[in-house]
Amino acid sequence: MIYLDNAATSYPKPESVLRAVERTMRFLGANPGRSGHRMSLAAARIVLDAREALAGLLHVQNPDDIVFGANCTDMLNLALQGACRQGMRVLTSAYAHNSVLRPLHRLAAEGRIRLTIAVDPLARMGPDVDLLALPHADNVTGAILPVEQAAVLCRMHKCLLLVDAAQTAGVLPLYPEEWGVDLCAMPGHKALLGAQGTGALYIRPGLDLEPLKAGGTGTSSHLLTQPRERPERYESGTLNTPGIASLGQGARFCLLHRPEIRGRELLLTERLLAGLLDIPRVTVYGPLDAVSRVGTVSFNVGGLPSGRVADELDAAGICVRAGLHCAPLAHEAMGTGERGAVRASLGYASTAADVDALLRAVARIERGREV
Repeated sequence: MIYLDNAATSYPKPESVLRAVERTMRFLGANPGRSGHRMSLAAARIVLDAREALAGLLHVQNPDDIVFGANCTDMLNLALQGACRQGMRVLTSAYAHNSVLRPLHRLAAEGRIRLTIAVDPLARMGPDVDLLALPHADNVTGAILPVEQAAVLCRMHKCLLLVDAAQTAGVLPLYPEEWGVDLCAMPGHKALLGAQGTGALYIRPGLDLEPLKAGGTGTSSHLLTQPRERPERYESGTLNTPGIASLGQGARFCLLHRPEIRGRELLLTERLLAGLLDIPRVTVYGPLDAVSRVGTVSFNVGGLPSGRVADELDAAGICVRAGLHCAPLAHEAMGTGERGAVRASLGYASTAADVDALLRAVARIERGREV
């Protein structure tokens, strides 16, 4: 099997990630930070180690400015619903994922915010924007957006900046604190190479979000109100300790190998782009150079439905994704709203042989097309 669906979930995981989950489940199954016995303390240390590893990867000074959650959607909801106040003017990209678009649409429908969606949100920036929600790289075309430039514009206009780093955390260098990003959300299960069911959110020092939920935190248990201190303010309930252990090891793997991972991704993306463009009647979406994108390439073959192409690739042992990729407005902007697109996304373990096998299969499908 050739796995090219890493933009959804990375596979395979490094051995260190697998061992971290097994060790936690076998030997450290207590609640982290809820009791004073040695197993609970050891579980809490795993969570702290993961927080410190992620802080190192993100170049964040205080690990407590990073909070854990169930996934990137969970973290984006905390960021958006926690930051948006009544009457705020919010700007986002048409290439944003539904995990940004749907919470914002709901807030707008409730009359809480005024929402603007733009194909080029940076060109739309101005003093009438209170919060900009921007993908670092969109999950359809893989195009990398200029987050540093966005941060400068947001400072000029005294505007909050939320970055969705779902497609970049673990692959591209991230400096949210240095850049002046207020909020940066990411999943654990994509390029950070952790388990599904994990996510993280960087919250700028001094920025107080309204928590999404309230409950047990293991601290300030005498209070009936949510604690004020981080990270407990945003981490009610028992944490996914095995998942966070995997995220910590994934972050450490990326700390050691990120330049190598990105270098390989660039070479393979160039190979994939060149090969697809050489096949008749194949349309490639997004930047045509690897440097301007992550290792995600969406394409269509002639007039064939994207789902049919993906099914034929699956029959050939190649895993890709077809459809709208939870980004309907992106496909509307691309003119692919009806059939979507086929998306191949590379990972740290992808090889040139994987890319060549995909190209041969796409060429066969193109030659045998009926539409």
